[in-house]
Formats: sequence, structure tokens, C-alpha cells
Amino acid sequence: MKVTVENKKGLNKDIKVFIDKKTMTSYMDEKYNEIKSTVNLKGFRPGKAPREILKRQFGKAVFSEVLDKVLKDTSTKALEENKIKPAGQPKLDLKTYGEDKELEYVLSVTELPKINIKAISDIKFDQYTVKIDKSETDKRIKEIAKNQPNFKEAPTETKASEGDLVVLDYNATVDDKPFKGSEGKNTQLTLGKDLFLKGFDKQLIGVKKNDTKIVEAVLPENFPEKEFANKQSKFTCKIISIKKPEEVKINDDFAKNLGAKDLEDLNKLVTNQINDEYKNSLDRLSKNQILKELEKFKVEEIPENLIEEEVKILSQGMSEDDIKKSKKNFEEVAKKRIKTGLILNEFGEQNQVKVTEQELQIEIQKQLRMMPGQEKMVMDFYQKNPSAVSSLRGTVYEDKIISLIKEKAKPNKKEISKAEAEKILKDSQKKEEDINSKDEKITKSLSKTKSPAKKSTSPVKKTNKSSAKTKTKAKKVSKK
Repeated sequence: MKVTVENKKGLNKDIKVFIDKKTMTSYMDEKYNEIKSTVNLKGFRPGKAPREILKRQFGKAVFSEVLDKVLKDTSTKALEENKIKPAGQPKLDLKTYGEDKELEYVLSVTELPKINIKAISDIKFDQYTVKIDKSETDKRIKEIAKNQPNFKEAPTETKASEGDLVVLDYNATVDDKPFKGSEGKNTQLTLGKDLFLKGFDKQLIGVKKNDTKIVEAVLPENFPEKEFANKQSKFTCKIISIKKPEEVKINDDFAKNLGAKDLEDLNKLVTNQINDEYKNSLDRLSKNQILKELEKFKVEEIPENLIEEEVKILSQGMSEDDIKKSKKNFEEVAKKRIKTGLILNEFGEQNQVKVTEQELQIEIQKQLRMMPGQEKMVMDFYQKNPSAVSSLRGTVYEDKIISLIKEKAKPNKKEISKAEAEKILKDSQKKEEDINSKDEKITKSLSKTKSPAKKSTSPVKKTNKSSAKTKTKAKKVSKK
């Protein structure tokens, strides 16, 4: 194989690849020998069919498969040997090809720019730790206790009031007809929460144990049996018991009911939980500081094809006229994002950062925990959408890179109180809102669209590292 690299302009290169006739013939011989023992031709024993017969019947398909394999193998090798990383899909132009001929083609490539990442170790950023006061932990535990009241059986003559737990059996009808779900046993309702049907709770105020009460309520619009939706219904309720709320005692038993070992352990868990709530938000601030610093790095040339792709993403859903008006602004935003992505990618590659399947599954499990009751829907979404999994992998990859940058850079460590953390986050949010407001004024066309332009899921761009995929289609040889 002979490879010649020609610089056209800037990052654009033409890679000329020449494979001699003898090498191509050896590829063809190898393929014919492979199919010789697997195809059955009438009049010939398996493996004994002459090459000329095979060539007449399968020649075009064999050559197509061989050509596809040679192009993939040689183009990958040509890029790797010349240390060229393509920015996007290389274009392939076949010059000379055919059975019993040499192969000559040209790969037109836009190369990724060379990135100097030495200055990453000089990046400065704020690294916060939040000191949680004991009073904050106590306050949170009291809130938990308030939302988990104990109920104690009330005397028979006690009338139900708001906040009480009423236990009842019921039979319901619409126009004297029962319906699916019209019976209930030992149903528990906390009066005042209105979680059953609108206005249902209020009608039970004043009932006593062993009372029978008829409650009228409208069935919801989304009721499963459509013929009964939005219909007035009558519920005949037999009151089983009235229970009064009791103040929850915050002790070891309370802690154990929440899954802690004891009250001391619960204090530690809640303190960590509060800390994590602030840590995640403050870590995002640190990450944004790092990304802003990376934007200051110099990259001599940004590949035009990547800019075009990013502008398409930024302007998604907009009219052609609006895109033209905002093109310069979009291009500036695109350049910043791509530059940041290229720097992060280079840092990731040099430090051999990879995302394992286990790490990806852990992240998916996090997503499931964030949507209780909808786990199956979320799981189905990832199983049916490989692009969503790929996007999630990109997010995990970026987070790993940022974590490594934090280790190598220069953190300004600050221990702050909860109140200080809230102020920092509030100020940051206001600043972000101000920036977004300015961006909207600069890009007037954005305000004309009903939905905001879709943004890239991550500044880390997915680029071909050292392989080129050719678009030649090969017809498979049938094996009978």
C-alpha cells in the first residue's frame, strides 16, 4: 500500500491510497477460497467447484465485498499511520478499481486541529464544602416527622375533623349503577388532603365511628370507564374508625422506621443528604468555571463542517429567515462549544478516560431512582433509543473528564455555611438569567420561535478518532 498526503487548505487534506494489482488479487483469492467450501453448485462436490464457475456466478458480489473490506482496512490504516484524526466523515473518491486491477482512491479529510492542553493544570476554580449546622439537621428531621404522623384510635363518640384519619368501607353508584372500582374496604383517608376525589374529604368532617354517610362526588375526566367520566356519583360510606394524629417522638425507634440504625445514625444520614443537595449544585458552578476557563484557550482553526453541524442544532425549529439573521451569533456560540469539546476530548484521550458499561448502568439506575413509579417507562426509553444511551454516555464521559481536571488543576477550597451556599447559588442563578436575557436581545429571532433552540447535550463532541467508514455497499454472497 502506498499512501500520499496532500495539504489542500488549513485542516483539509487529501490522502491518496494506492494498492497494487497483486495485493488485490490476494484479497480476491482469499475470498474465493472462503466461499468455495460453503456454496453448493449442481454437478460439483462441496469445495470442488472451479474458480471460473464461481466467478461467473458470484464474481460481482465477491468483488463488492472485497472492495468494501479493502477500503475499510486501508483507509483506517492510512489515517492511523499518518496520525490524522478526522473531524466528521471522510469523503471517498474511487479513481481506479475493478477485478484484476489495482485500486486507487482519494480520502478527502477535514482534520481535527492540534490542541495544547498543558495550561489545564493552571486553571483556577472554586471548590466548596458546606458545613451543615446541627440546627439544620434537627429542622429537617422534624419536617420528616411532621410528614409521617402516627394515628391513635379515637373514642367511639369522637367526631372526625381535618387532619384525622378516617377508615371506611364504601359502595358507589352512578345513576344507581355500580361501576368498576365502586367498592372499597378499609379505605384510609386523611381529611383535608383531598387525595381521593375533589370535595370528598370535606363531606366526612363530623362523622363518627359506625356512622353511615352518603358522599356525592364527580368522577374524574380520565376515569377508566369513559361512560362514567365526569359523572356525579354517590358513595355510601360505612365509617369503621376515626384516628387522631399523634406527635411523632423523634427517638431510636423513629430512626429505625426510616431505615437508620439509631437516632445518631439518622442525624449523620440527614446531614449528608443536605450536604449532597448543595454539593451537586456547587459542583456545577465549579464545572462552569472550568468550562469558562477552557473557552479562553487558543485553538487556531475550528473545522467548518463541525461549525455547520452545531449551527443546525442551535437553529433547530427556526425559519430560514430567522436563521440567516442570527447566523453570526450562532456561529460564535458554535465555535465556543466546539472548541471546549475538542479540548475536553483531547484531555480525555491523553489521560485514557473511558466509560465502562458498569458506569453507564449506574447512571441509568440514577435516572430510574429520580422517577419513582415510572421506572419501566424510563428503561424502555433507553432500550428503544440507542441515541439516548449514547448521549448519556457522553454526559458520563464529560463528568469523568471534569473530575480529572479538578484533580490536576488548582482549586480554591472554601468551607461555607448553608446560608452562604444559598446566597452563592441565588447570585449565580440571577447572573445566568441576566446572561440569557442578553442573549435573547442579541438574537431577536429566538423570541419568535415557540420553543427554544435545541442545544447540544454535551460540549464533548463525538468525533472519529482514527477510523474512516466507507459508504460502498457490498452484496453478500449467498451460502447455500
